[in-house]
Amino acid sequence: MSTQSRLNKVFKAAEQISFDDSSKIVLMSDCHRGDGNWGDNFLNNQNLFFGALDFYYRKDFTYIELGDGDELWENRKIDRIINIHSDAFWLMSKFYKEGRLYMLYGNHDQVKKEKDFAGNNLKSYYVESIKKRVALFPNIKIHEALVLNYNNSDNQIFLTHGHQADFLNYDLWKLSRFLVRYLWRPLELTGVRDPTSAAENYTKKEKVEKKLTEWTKKQKHMLIAGHTHRPMFPQPEESLYFNDGSCVHPRCITAIEIENGTITLVKWTVKTRKDRSLYVDKVILEGPVKLQDYFGAIAK
Repeated sequence: MSTQSRLNKVFKAAEQISFDDSSKIVLMSDCHRGDGNWGDNFLNNQNLFFGALDFYYRKDFTYIELGDGDELWENRKIDRIINIHSDAFWLMSKFYKEGRLYMLYGNHDQVKKEKDFAGNNLKSYYVESIKKRVALFPNIKIHEALVLNYNNSDNQIFLTHGHQADFLNYDLWKLSRFLVRYLWRPLELTGVRDPTSAAENYTKKEKVEKKLTEWTKKQKHMLIAGHTHRPMFPQPEESLYFNDGSCVHPRCITAIEIENGTITLVKWTVKTRKDRSLYVDKVILEGPVKLQDYFGAIAK
Protein backbone atom coordinates (compact mmCIF):
# COMPACT_ATOMS: atom_id res chain seq x y z
CA MET A 1 0.00 0.00 0.00
CA SER A 2 1.34 3.43 -0.93
CA THR A 3 1.80 6.18 1.63
CA GLN A 4 -1.04 8.17 0.08
CA SER A 5 -3.43 5.20 0.23
CA ARG A 6 -2.41 4.45 3.80
CA LEU A 7 -2.97 8.03 4.94
CA ASN A 8 -6.33 8.12 3.14
CA LYS A 9 -7.41 4.95 4.94
CA VAL A 10 -6.35 6.32 8.33
CA PHE A 11 -8.05 9.66 7.63
CA LYS A 12 -11.37 8.05 6.69
CA ALA A 13 -11.36 5.80 9.77
CA ALA A 14 -10.46 8.59 12.22
CA GLU A 15 -12.87 9.79 14.88
CA GLN A 16 -14.07 13.34 14.25
CA ILE A 17 -14.06 16.05 16.91
CA SER A 18 -15.97 19.28 16.35
CA PHE A 19 -14.40 22.57 17.36
CA ASP A 20 -15.03 26.26 16.84
CA ASP A 21 -13.51 29.64 17.62
CA SER A 22 -14.21 29.20 21.32
CA SER A 23 -12.19 25.97 21.47
CA LYS A 24 -8.72 25.79 23.02
CA ILE A 25 -6.51 22.93 21.86
CA VAL A 26 -2.80 22.28 22.38
CA LEU A 27 -0.93 19.66 20.38
CA MET A 28 2.33 18.05 21.49
CA SER A 29 4.11 14.85 20.54
CA ASP A 30 7.31 12.86 20.82
CA CYS A 31 7.76 13.16 24.55
CA HIS A 32 9.47 9.74 24.57
CA ARG A 33 8.92 9.43 28.32
CA GLY A 34 11.37 6.80 29.53
CA ASP A 35 12.29 4.94 32.68
CA GLY A 36 14.61 7.56 34.15
CA ASN A 37 17.96 6.14 33.04
CA TRP A 38 20.61 7.77 30.86
CA GLY A 39 18.63 6.87 27.75
CA ASP A 40 15.50 8.72 28.88
CA ASN A 41 15.37 11.62 26.41
CA PHE A 42 12.40 13.17 28.22
CA LEU A 43 14.26 13.52 31.50
CA ASN A 44 15.95 16.87 30.73
CA ASN A 45 12.68 18.53 29.75
CA GLN A 46 10.30 16.97 32.27
CA ASN A 47 9.97 20.20 34.26
CA LEU A 48 9.32 22.19 31.09
CA PHE A 49 6.62 19.73 30.09
CA PHE A 50 4.94 19.87 33.49
CA GLY A 51 5.08 23.67 33.57
CA ALA A 52 3.62 23.95 30.06
CA LEU A 53 0.91 21.38 30.69
CA ASP A 54 -0.04 23.01 33.99
CA PHE A 55 -0.49 26.31 32.12
CA TYR A 56 -2.75 24.64 29.55
CA TYR A 57 -4.75 22.88 32.25
CA ARG A 58 -5.40 26.14 34.11
CA LYS A 59 -6.35 27.87 30.84
CA ASP A 60 -8.93 25.17 29.98
CA PHE A 61 -7.14 23.78 26.93
CA THR A 62 -7.75 20.29 25.57
CA TYR A 63 -4.46 18.36 25.34
CA ILE A 64 -3.96 16.12 22.29
CA GLU A 65 -0.77 14.03 22.29
CA LEU A 66 0.19 13.07 18.73
CA GLY A 67 2.07 9.85 19.42
CA ASP A 68 5.39 8.65 20.82
CA GLY A 69 4.34 9.96 24.21
CA ASP A 70 6.04 6.99 25.85
CA GLU A 71 9.27 5.26 24.83
CA LEU A 72 8.10 1.67 24.43
CA TRP A 73 10.76 0.55 22.00
CA GLU A 74 13.62 0.97 24.44
CA ASN A 75 11.43 -0.04 27.40
CA ARG A 76 9.27 -3.14 27.57
CA LYS A 77 6.75 -2.01 30.21
CA ILE A 78 4.98 1.26 30.80
CA ASP A 79 4.45 0.86 34.55
CA ARG A 80 7.99 1.97 35.39
CA ILE A 81 7.66 4.95 33.02
CA ILE A 82 4.46 5.99 34.79
CA ASN A 83 6.16 5.58 38.17
CA ILE A 84 9.20 7.67 37.17
CA HIS A 85 7.11 10.42 35.58
CA SER A 86 4.12 10.14 37.91
CA ASP A 87 3.76 13.92 38.17
CA ALA A 88 3.20 14.24 34.42
CA PHE A 89 0.75 11.34 34.37
CA TRP A 90 -1.09 12.75 37.38
CA LEU A 91 -1.57 16.04 35.53
CA MET A 92 -2.64 14.28 32.32
CA SER A 93 -5.16 12.27 34.36
CA LYS A 94 -6.74 15.56 35.47
CA PHE A 95 -7.21 16.51 31.80
CA TYR A 96 -8.73 13.07 31.16
CA LYS A 97 -11.20 13.27 34.05
CA GLU A 98 -12.52 16.50 32.56
CA GLY A 99 -12.78 15.11 29.03
CA ARG A 100 -9.88 17.23 27.81
CA LEU A 101 -7.32 14.55 26.85
CA TYR A 102 -6.86 12.61 23.62
CA MET A 103 -3.91 10.30 22.99
CA LEU A 104 -2.60 9.00 19.68
CA TYR A 105 0.03 6.32 19.24
CA GLY A 106 3.15 6.63 17.13
CA ASN A 107 5.74 4.11 16.08
CA HIS A 108 7.58 4.10 19.42
CA ASP A 109 4.37 3.39 21.35
CA GLN A 110 2.48 1.47 18.67
CA VAL A 111 1.82 -1.33 21.16
CA LYS A 112 -0.88 0.96 22.56
CA LYS A 113 -3.08 0.02 19.60
CA GLU A 114 -3.39 -3.53 20.96
CA LYS A 115 -6.90 -4.28 22.18
CA ASP A 116 -6.08 -4.91 25.83
CA PHE A 117 -3.14 -2.54 26.29
CA ALA A 118 -5.02 0.41 27.76
CA GLY A 119 -7.15 -1.75 30.04
CA ASN A 120 -4.15 -3.66 31.35
CA ASN A 121 -1.73 -0.75 31.69
CA LEU A 122 -3.47 2.63 31.81
CA LYS A 123 -6.55 2.06 33.95
CA SER A 124 -4.78 2.93 37.20
CA TYR A 125 -1.32 3.40 38.72
CA TYR A 126 0.29 2.85 42.09
CA VAL A 127 0.94 5.91 44.25
CA GLU A 128 3.79 5.24 46.65
CA SER A 129 2.92 8.06 49.07
CA ILE A 130 -0.52 6.63 49.86
CA LYS A 131 0.37 3.00 49.04
CA LYS A 132 -2.59 2.28 46.81
CA ARG A 133 -3.68 2.40 43.19
CA VAL A 134 -5.62 5.37 41.86
CA ALA A 135 -7.42 5.95 38.57
CA LEU A 136 -5.28 7.05 35.62
CA PHE A 137 -7.05 6.78 32.25
CA PRO A 138 -9.88 4.25 32.78
CA ASN A 139 -11.58 3.24 29.50
CA ILE A 140 -9.34 5.50 27.42
CA LYS A 141 -9.20 4.91 23.67
CA ILE A 142 -5.80 5.33 22.01
CA HIS A 143 -6.24 6.60 18.46
CA GLU A 144 -4.14 6.27 15.33
CA ALA A 145 -5.59 9.55 14.11
CA LEU A 146 -8.23 12.19 14.78
CA VAL A 147 -9.97 14.71 12.54
CA LEU A 148 -10.81 18.16 13.86
CA ASN A 149 -14.00 19.39 12.20
CA TYR A 150 -14.16 23.20 12.14
CA ASN A 151 -17.62 24.65 12.80
CA ASN A 152 -19.23 21.44 11.47
CA SER A 153 -18.11 22.36 7.95
CA ASP A 154 -15.99 20.64 5.32
CA ASN A 155 -12.93 22.37 6.78
CA GLN A 156 -10.99 19.64 8.56
CA ILE A 157 -7.61 19.17 10.22
CA PHE A 158 -6.06 15.69 10.09
CA LEU A 159 -4.10 14.77 13.23
CA THR A 160 -1.76 11.77 13.19
CA HIS A 161 1.76 10.89 14.27
CA GLY A 162 3.15 10.82 10.73
CA HIS A 163 5.01 7.50 10.81
CA GLN A 164 2.58 6.24 8.17
CA ALA A 165 4.88 7.99 5.69
CA ASP A 166 7.91 6.06 6.97
CA PHE A 167 8.14 2.48 5.63
CA LEU A 168 10.74 1.27 8.12
CA ASN A 169 8.91 2.71 11.11
CA TYR A 170 5.40 1.68 10.04
CA ASP A 171 5.42 -1.52 7.96
CA LEU A 172 8.58 -2.82 9.62
CA TRP A 173 8.11 -1.26 13.04
CA LYS A 174 8.77 -4.50 14.91
CA LEU A 175 12.14 -4.85 13.16
CA SER A 176 12.92 -1.20 13.94
CA ARG A 177 11.94 -1.77 17.57
CA PHE A 178 14.27 -4.75 17.78
CA LEU A 179 17.17 -2.73 16.36
CA VAL A 180 16.52 0.19 18.70
CA ARG A 181 16.09 -1.98 21.77
CA TYR A 182 19.12 -4.21 21.27
CA LEU A 183 21.49 -2.21 19.05
CA TRP A 184 20.90 1.54 18.99
CA ARG A 185 19.89 2.01 22.61
CA PRO A 186 23.24 0.71 23.97
CA LEU A 187 25.07 2.76 21.33
CA GLU A 188 23.02 5.86 22.14
CA LEU A 189 24.45 5.81 25.63
CA THR A 190 27.90 6.24 24.06
CA GLY A 191 26.76 9.12 21.83
CA VAL A 192 26.02 7.25 18.57
CA ARG A 193 22.87 8.40 16.76
CA ASP A 194 20.31 6.03 15.23
CA PRO A 195 20.50 6.45 11.41
CA THR A 196 17.10 4.77 10.91
CA SER A 197 15.31 7.48 12.88
CA ALA A 198 13.50 10.26 11.02
CA ALA A 199 14.35 12.50 13.95
CA GLU A 200 18.10 11.90 13.57
CA ASN A 201 18.53 11.33 9.83
CA TYR A 202 17.95 14.53 7.83
CA THR A 203 17.55 12.76 4.48
CA LYS A 204 14.93 10.46 5.97
CA LYS A 205 13.26 13.41 7.69
CA GLU A 206 12.89 15.30 4.41
CA LYS A 207 11.44 12.24 2.64
CA VAL A 208 8.79 11.83 5.31
CA GLU A 209 7.93 15.53 5.22
CA LYS A 210 7.65 15.45 1.43
CA LYS A 211 5.19 12.54 1.53
CA LEU A 212 3.05 14.22 4.18
CA THR A 213 3.07 17.48 2.24
CA GLU A 214 2.04 15.66 -0.95
CA TRP A 215 -0.96 14.20 0.86
CA THR A 216 -2.18 17.67 1.87
CA LYS A 217 -1.84 18.91 -1.71
CA LYS A 218 -3.88 16.02 -3.11
CA GLN A 219 -6.53 15.85 -0.40
CA LYS A 220 -6.86 19.60 0.31
CA HIS A 221 -6.81 19.13 4.08
CA MET A 222 -4.56 20.56 6.78
CA LEU A 223 -2.39 17.93 8.47
CA ILE A 224 -0.62 18.25 11.82
CA ALA A 225 1.90 15.55 12.68
CA GLY A 226 4.95 14.79 14.81
CA HIS A 227 7.50 11.99 14.23
CA THR A 228 10.30 14.00 12.59
CA HIS A 229 10.83 16.24 15.66
CA ARG A 230 11.17 19.22 13.30
CA PRO A 231 8.57 21.98 13.83
CA MET A 232 6.83 23.11 10.64
CA PHE A 233 4.55 26.11 10.32
CA PRO A 234 3.79 27.17 6.74
CA GLN A 235 2.08 30.37 5.72
CA PRO A 236 -1.27 30.23 3.90
CA GLU A 237 -0.90 29.18 0.25
CA GLU A 238 2.59 27.77 0.97
CA SER A 239 1.58 24.38 2.37
CA LEU A 240 -0.96 22.68 4.63
CA TYR A 241 1.55 20.42 6.45
CA PHE A 242 2.29 21.38 10.06
CA ASN A 243 4.51 19.68 12.63
CA ASP A 244 4.43 20.32 16.38
CA GLY A 245 8.11 19.36 16.84
CA SER A 246 8.87 17.41 20.01
CA CYS A 247 9.39 17.54 23.75
CA VAL A 248 13.01 16.37 23.51
CA HIS A 249 14.65 19.36 21.82
CA PRO A 250 17.74 20.54 23.68
CA ARG A 251 16.63 23.18 26.20
CA CYS A 252 13.04 23.52 24.96
CA ILE A 253 9.80 21.81 23.99
CA THR A 254 7.50 22.91 21.18
CA ALA A 255 3.75 22.80 20.71
CA ILE A 256 0.98 23.97 18.40
CA GLU A 257 -1.92 25.91 19.87
CA ILE A 258 -5.37 26.34 18.33
CA GLU A 259 -7.29 29.13 20.02
CA ASN A 260 -9.74 31.88 19.00
CA GLY A 261 -9.87 30.45 15.48
CA THR A 262 -6.09 30.82 15.03
CA ILE A 263 -3.09 28.49 14.96
CA THR A 264 0.27 29.25 16.61
CA LEU A 265 3.62 27.49 17.00
CA VAL A 266 5.20 28.04 20.42
CA LYS A 267 8.15 26.85 22.43
CA TRP A 268 8.57 26.50 26.18
CA THR A 269 11.99 27.15 27.64
CA VAL A 270 13.79 28.02 30.88
CA LYS A 271 14.75 31.67 31.36
CA THR A 272 16.60 33.58 34.07
CA ARG A 273 15.32 36.60 35.99
CA LYS A 274 17.58 39.44 37.13
CA ASP A 275 17.78 37.85 40.57
CA ARG A 276 19.09 34.69 38.82
CA SER A 277 16.01 32.64 39.64
CA LEU A 278 14.75 30.36 36.87
CA TYR A 279 11.28 30.22 35.37
CA VAL A 280 9.45 28.44 32.55
CA ASP A 281 8.37 30.77 29.76
CA LYS A 282 6.36 30.48 26.55
CA VAL A 283 7.73 32.06 23.36
CA ILE A 284 5.74 32.43 20.15
CA LEU A 285 7.73 31.13 17.17
CA GLU A 286 5.14 31.52 14.40
CA GLY A 287 1.65 32.98 14.22
CA PRO A 288 -1.00 33.38 15.30
CA VAL A 289 -2.57 32.93 11.86
CA LYS A 290 -6.31 32.62 11.27
CA LEU A 291 -7.38 29.09 10.36
CA GLN A 292 -9.77 30.62 7.87
CA ASP A 293 -6.78 31.94 5.91
CA TYR A 294 -5.69 28.35 5.29
CA PHE A 295 -9.20 27.11 4.56
CA GLY A 296 -9.66 30.05 2.21
CA ALA A 297 -6.49 29.09 0.35
CA ILE A 298 -7.80 25.53 -0.02
CA ALA A 299 -11.03 26.79 -1.56
CA LYS A 300 -9.25 28.78 -4.27
